[in-house]
Amino acid sequence: MTTHKRASDQSTRRKLSSPGRPKAAHRKQHVMFWKLIGKGLSSEDAAVQVGASAPVGGRWFREAGGMPPSQYSKSSPPLTGRYLSFAEREEISLYRAQGLGVCVIARKIGRAASTISRELRRNAATRSGGFEYRATTAQWHANRAARRPKVTKLAQNPILRQYIEDRLSGNVTGPDGDIVPGPDVAWTKRRSVRRQHRRWATAWSPEQIARRLPRDYPEDPSMRISPETIYQALFIQGRGALRRELVTCLRSGRALRVPRARRKGSGRSFVPDEIMISERPAEVADRAVPGHWEGDLILGLKSSAIGTLVERKTRFTLLLHLPPMPGHGDGPRRRNGPALEGHGAEAVRDAIAKSIQHLPGHLRKSLTWDQGAEMAQHHKLKDQAGIDVYFCDPSSPWQRGTNENTNGLLRQYFPKGSCLAGYSQKDLDDVARHLNGRPRKTLGFQSPSNRLEQVLR
Repeated sequence: MTTHKRASDQSTRRKLSSPGRPKAAHRKQHVMFWKLIGKGLSSEDAAVQVGASAPVGGRWFREAGGMPPSQYSKSSPPLTGRYLSFAEREEISLYRAQGLGVCVIARKIGRAASTISRELRRNAATRSGGFEYRATTAQWHANRAARRPKVTKLAQNPILRQYIEDRLSGNVTGPDGDIVPGPDVAWTKRRSVRRQHRRWATAWSPEQIARRLPRDYPEDPSMRISPETIYQALFIQGRGALRRELVTCLRSGRALRVPRARRKGSGRSFVPDEIMISERPAEVADRAVPGHWEGDLILGLKSSAIGTLVERKTRFTLLLHLPPMPGHGDGPRRRNGPALEGHGAEAVRDAIAKSIQHLPGHLRKSLTWDQGAEMAQHHKLKDQAGIDVYFCDPSSPWQRGTNENTNGLLRQYFPKGSCLAGYSQKDLDDVARHLNGRPRKTLGFQSPSNRLEQVLR
């Protein structure tokens, strides 16, 4: 019986199961796609501009975790002439279809004959036993051969992986160690919805985790990782080291990264007879002296709110319980009547005074607030609590940046659009205690509680 040799046996590529059809997009399309994403375009619009369909653009964006892969980023070097380009492979395919030999093709495109011969053997299409050269298939095989996949560090080190997961998704506990469950939120494989509850967790940031490892494992060099590696393990599909649902424990709650060009923000409020921030003592700005605070409200649905106070030097945080006052919601609101929703001027004044009156005098020097009407009784607050009140310029939240940053941390527990009226003062104290126990980069990765203890000694 005669055995006929298949044409595909000429290929030097190892046999492989079919990995699907070759990708239609080329490197320059991917590079241009991520440039357009960086300019703020949506993935659908960017894909259409580079000649791909809108669903393909969304898939590129999701698979890369919202950030350009290293080979398509701005910092990646351009391809050198050492490797055949797609244009050269198209020429080889055309000349091969015309029946030209290897040496003739090599002279026409300016390459060595051995390069052309090797290209034809390695990257020809071998489907169904054939041996035909097509530029698209050849480029696809070349890209697959150029990949250098390796096992990620988190997949190799289960102790390090467990350390990171515990600090991302650990439970919030009370002083006695009992777990504080918080809202019951299911993982939907999408970004945490802005106006719904979010899961409560320890929620250390990747940078806090990475910088704390050398303190907890000073003698173990294998327990080291960069913040970017943690982010990539969470965002990029196929990494597989960390569970995808852990993205809900990130402060932003994003399932994908968002280009900076897409972000927007605005806001403004007003209060009469304010003492402007320009009149605040100079010692407040350099944070050398403790006792200077910044404050604001976190607002929720149904006119609910929580007050926040942050000490500038230690970053120690106090949360103010602002429940609705008697009569709220019983009928139509009386015009020019008292504010019954719980965060009017009188309620905020009393809550601030109650929270700081137990502090020693040298920790009650000043309070900086935005121009909100809830501080209309700041003169009475000064008399009642013995603290000077100053106000930021209109639309200038960066003038109390410490408090704005802390409010961003607290949105992990109290997301925008959720109702905040159901939390008791004990719940707020438990959240504040966990927040004050987190290491902070600006404090040399000490916690605000540690810094406050040093100030009180």
